[in-house]
Amino acid sequence: MKNLLLIFCILILASACQQSVSDEHFYDAGISVDLAKFRKHQVSDIHYQLNFKIPEKKADPIPASLTLEVKISDLTHPLILDFNENSKNLKSLIVNGTATPIDHRNQHLVIPKTALLQGLNSISIEFIAGELSLNRNEDFLYTLLVPDRASTLFPCFDQPNLKANYTLTLSAPNTWKVLASAPIIDSSQDGELTAHQFAKSDLMSTYLFSFVAGKFEEAEVTADFPQKMLYRETNPEKIAASIPELFRLHQKAKDFLEEYTAYPFPFQKLDFATIPIFQYGGMEHVGAIQYRESSLFLDENATDSQLLSRAKLIGHETAHMWFGDLVTMDWFEDVWMKEVFANFMAGKLVNPTYPEINHELSFLTNHYPSAYGEDRTKGTNPIRQNLTNLKDAGSLYGSIIYDKAPIMMRQLETAMGEKEFQKGIQQYIKTYANGNADWNALVEILDENTEINLQQWSEVWVNQSGRPILSDKIELGEDGTISSFVITQKAEDGSDKVWPQLFDISFFYKDGIKTFSVAMEDKTLDLKEAIGEKQPTAILYNSNGLGYGVFPIDQSSLINISSLKDEVMRGQSYINLYENTLSGNIAPILAFETFQKGIAAEQNEILARLISGELNSIFWNYLTKEQRKQVLPALEKQLWNQLHQDLPTNLKKTIFALYSGIAYSPAGQERLYKVWKKGHKIKDLKLNPDNFTSLAMDLALYGHSKSDEILTEERSRISNPDKLARFDFLLPALSQNEGERATLFQSFARASMREKESWVLSACGYIHHPLRQEAAIVYLPLALQLLEDIQKTGDIFFPKRWIAATLGQYSSPEAAKILAAFWKSNPDYNPILKNKILQATDDLMRVQKIKK
Repeated sequence: MKNLLLIFCILILASACQQSVSDEHFYDAGISVDLAKFRKHQVSDIHYQLNFKIPEKKADPIPASLTLEVKISDLTHPLILDFNENSKNLKSLIVNGTATPIDHRNQHLVIPKTALLQGLNSISIEFIAGELSLNRNEDFLYTLLVPDRASTLFPCFDQPNLKANYTLTLSAPNTWKVLASAPIIDSSQDGELTAHQFAKSDLMSTYLFSFVAGKFEEAEVTADFPQKMLYRETNPEKIAASIPELFRLHQKAKDFLEEYTAYPFPFQKLDFATIPIFQYGGMEHVGAIQYRESSLFLDENATDSQLLSRAKLIGHETAHMWFGDLVTMDWFEDVWMKEVFANFMAGKLVNPTYPEINHELSFLTNHYPSAYGEDRTKGTNPIRQNLTNLKDAGSLYGSIIYDKAPIMMRQLETAMGEKEFQKGIQQYIKTYANGNADWNALVEILDENTEINLQQWSEVWVNQSGRPILSDKIELGEDGTISSFVITQKAEDGSDKVWPQLFDISFFYKDGIKTFSVAMEDKTLDLKEAIGEKQPTAILYNSNGLGYGVFPIDQSSLINISSLKDEVMRGQSYINLYENTLSGNIAPILAFETFQKGIAAEQNEILARLISGELNSIFWNYLTKEQRKQVLPALEKQLWNQLHQDLPTNLKKTIFALYSGIAYSPAGQERLYKVWKKGHKIKDLKLNPDNFTSLAMDLALYGHSKSDEILTEERSRISNPDKLARFDFLLPALSQNEGERATLFQSFARASMREKESWVLSACGYIHHPLRQEAAIVYLPLALQLLEDIQKTGDIFFPKRWIAATLGQYSSPEAAKILAAFWKSNPDYNPILKNKILQATDDLMRVQKIKK
């Protein structure tokens, strides 16, 4: 009797719980977390059978059909599919063999409960494919559906934890090549189109579904692990130098990851396509990775840094096959997990391939400046952010998850030990393969392999934003030795956060260096190991580059940075100098002089790139016009002389990039003109056609007297149709006619003019360059006004990059006033976009304080 009563109570409780699920937010625009949670419980065994017929003309619509097979276990609510398109695009709906009225509301297709069955259902939909994320061009297209854009293409359950199989039929013009997640199993020609039937795909989330179609060239390897690639590059030197290496790098990345994770490659194939206008470096679509073409095709004169960057990009996207594709975040608030592991693994797997490169230095220079670039701003965010609706998931992306997260993960690996960390990762992959997991699931596994309290450790590193500012207090005894050495950390944002972290401190003496390892766990640390030591001539904090934050710096020691023998010490010193300058502790002109001295002495290409970037930033953003005018002649002369010294090609390309970016004086323009005209050849500086195109654009930007002739001649040199189209798009931005530049910028108010985002950003870079800001500043209100629409129509990185390329290039009080007026007029502005503006305009606001 007691058992019957217990069962009865359980049934009542279960029924009550089921009935208590509220649909209040089910029909919100986007995909609410409430809807996502219910659908995870409601549906399973999802299979999308999709058919798209792509006409040759870009303007013609793409007819499509979907047969959705899905198992339904809960009919307390209707079945809600996501389709973020016009209702007119939905042509017919058949549910379990019965024609059903179309109920499309607020980006959702609602299937009534009365048409559904408990168990397996079959739903057929005829529709016109949405084009927001289809990236259609005249002779090629590609999908890019991250994070919530699958539902702009076809009706689906657009959330990462509802993985599905896909069977795709793609009809395209007969001369086009196609690529998708699964292999082609059959092709048949029907008039002007060829129908390509793909095999049933592996399980994957909607944001990983993809296809590419168009006029591409094709290359493949069949030995060992077969691979195929599509590309549009036409430069014979780049093709010959790149294609074999691209296949080799993918193979090496796959082999490393199989060994590290103890899990075999999880999908049917590893193909890829290179796309000239691709919005990012790459995107990890299952079995069909997409890359920006210029990132992969390098010529024989590529620098070590370019080769390393390419290898890391390929490693990053290949690592995603395990971290993100095989094991996927449960909800996009943990999107950072796939990115941190992809970046972290990319660093590990390329190290053996480039033994001559200092990889500790590479990690330092690749991640710390970018992480600080967002974490120092008032718009910073934690690594892990709350997300109530998937329509806002694009705002989660940025340097915090791509750069601060790997720094955090390296701290964690160092604290745990490499073997124990790897053991935990292997268990994580094995446990959640073909499924989903969140950060807490990983922490539970790692907790089994360490004595560290990871919940407490991750609270500040993962769930909180910002960085620490460290200071010291050193006392000397009567004998001149150190009697007390106390290090203090405080949060830059004024909170009481404390970052547990490891780093080294090095004391410099005339006869050597003494280094202390620091494990900082509280607000203060008494470095007892230093007591009794002689007073050093200099102290370098974070000398191993492991720590995170702004460290003390001695102004008198700046002259010695370039002479530090250890490359990581030099790199950390330059980064810390830059951060202290932006914090107002070092005068910008002093920082500039230190960087100028550094670029004159530096022989390491990685460090030269770091120094040139920081010097360029200080020059354009933090020096006054008068200071720029004073320092430019000597800087131009120094760099030009360096280019004619006996230096490695890699170093010369870095110096030339810096020189061409600042040599706007009449003398500098004439030197650049002679190089572009090929009348002056710099020994061991090997420039490719793309370099000459960039040089022509720089000369036009600087207002060279022959700008029109230069651009006309440069256009005649370009044979690649994609590069020619880009050049023509940018011509108005390079015009000496202010009206033409204004007309182009104003045209960006139309979403159709912003489709090729990388072109738009380049155009804005020229229009709002510091040399042209007196004319362009009047368009800053429009730039701010367009941001909300840009978020709706653009890809995930576009909103911040738009502001960075416009308002973010300014340093004048007038621009700061325009931003202040915008905040005053928009007190309730979208907080997500507000943070993007605060991130992108951090330099602008800091300059106002520094120049007071």
